[in-house]
Amino acid sequence: MTDSGTPPMGKVSARQRRSVQRRMDILRAAMGIFGRRGYMRGSLIEIAEVVGITHAGILHHFGSKDELLLEVLRYRDEADFEELAVERLPEGLELFDHLVRTARLNATRPGIVQSYAVLSAESVTDDHPGQEWFRNRFAGLRRILAEALREVCAGHEPGEERLDAAASVIIALMDGLQVQWLLDREAVDLAYATALGINAVLADLTGGKAVATG
Repeated sequence: MTDSGTPPMGKVSARQRRSVQRRMDILRAAMGIFGRRGYMRGSLIEIAEVVGITHAGILHHFGSKDELLLEVLRYRDEADFEELAVERLPEGLELFDHLVRTARLNATRPGIVQSYAVLSAESVTDDHPGQEWFRNRFAGLRRILAEALREVCAGHEPGEERLDAAASVIIALMDGLQVQWLLDREAVDLAYATALGINAVLADLTGGKAVATG
């Protein structure tokens, strides 16, 4: 057994491999349905039909629709790290290069971008099961971005309030550009516009001494 309790790959049975694959199929199908229809309107029956199993089969793997949503959100984040070949977020100026690379990657996967945009907007509604996940996500991102900005701005001392506001601006910039891109992909160059916006923030804080290239 590994430290996580997962059997070594050589000892994984065919049944276990099928179960893992089925979970992945359900997650991908759910991300597509939730992205097109939202969490509230997207149904487990629709997801089950895409995968070719029953409604009960989804509940067997995930327990509830709420838990499936949370797993979809986690899966989306894991896909980012896997496709960008990183184990954790970089620090300092490298973080902003990473954000530009992420925007460039996102321009190749509209389904993932759509699901995130729809679910994040929908999470502000009352009793949405993803609300706490998104609240914690944004709080964590603001902390990480503020710390990276603090490192980049060493010697300029812009102040904590400006750093926190700049972190919020970068998040808003990326999410807002994704919505515009989804609505008109020919009009918005996601990576270029992301780099332009991030560099405007960096220039404001550092006097033009830091640039994200991606």
